[in-house]
Amino acid sequence: MPRSLLVLSALSLALAAALVACAPSGGPKPGAAAAPAPLAAADVASEKAKISYVVGRDFARSVEPIRAELDTELVLRAVRDAQAGRPSLFDDSETKRIRDGFSAHLRDKHDEEVKALAARNLAAGEAFLAKNAKAEGVKTTASGLQYQALREGKGARPQASDTVRVNYVGTLIDGRKFESTYDTDHPAEFVLAQVMPGWTEGVQLMAPGAKYRFWMPPKLAYGERGLAGQIEPNSVLAFEVELLEVAGQGAPTHDE
Repeated sequence: MPRSLLVLSALSLALAAALVACAPSGGPKPGAAAAPAPLAAADVASEKAKISYVVGRDFARSVEPIRAELDTELVLRAVRDAQAGRPSLFDDSETKRIRDGFSAHLRDKHDEEVKALAARNLAAGEAFLAKNAKAEGVKTTASGLQYQALREGKGARPQASDTVRVNYVGTLIDGRKFESTYDTDHPAEFVLAQVMPGWTEGVQLMAPGAKYRFWMPPKLAYGERGLAGQIEPNSVLAFEVELLEVAGQGAPTHDE
C-alpha cells in the first residue's frame, strides 16, 4: 500500500521542496568526501548533543516519504548555508514556484498510486466474490451483498429506521482484522439507516439472536475512496455479525 502524502511541518516541506528542485541528477560526484562514521552514544552525551540528534532524526522521518526525491548531500549543504547566513540561491517568488510545483508533483504521484491500488483491489475483490459465491451456504442478493447464516434468530427483523445492538468482527479478504466490538467493553449500537449500505441491507435479513457472515463489495462498503489509514480503496470487507437486540426507532443510548 503506498503511503499517503505526509503532512510535513511547514519548515520541513519548505526545505525539502526547495532543495529537491535544485538537486542534480546522478550519484555521488568524483572526489566527494566519504560518509562519516555512524554516531555512537558517547558522541551525544550532552543535552545539547542529544536534542540535536533527536531533531535530526525527527527531520529525517518527516521527509522519509519523499527521500527518493531528494539529494541528501544538497539538503545538508543547504542547512549549513542557511546556518552560516548565506543568501538563498532563489528569491521568494522562485522558491514559491519550486515549492508549489513539487507539491503538485507529489499530489499527482499519490493520485496515480491510489488509482493503481484501487484497480488492483477491485480486480482481486471481484475474483474473490465470484469464488465465494459458490461456497456452501453463501447467498448473494441483487445488490451484490453476500451472506451466510451461521445461526438463525427469533422474532421480528429490524427496519432501516431501527436502532440495533450488535457484536461484530470486521476483516479484509486476506483475514486481517480491522475492527471488533469484542475488543471494546460493550457492543455497538446504532440506527441501521446511518451505517454503510452493506450493513443496512444485511442486518435487516437477521432476527434477534442470529449470527451471520457478510461479504460486502466496495460499493456497499467504503467504495473507491476507502478509509484513510485503515481501509484501502475498493476493498471487499467481511463481517461476522451477531444481532443482540432491536431497540426500536430512536437514537442509540451511547456512541461508539
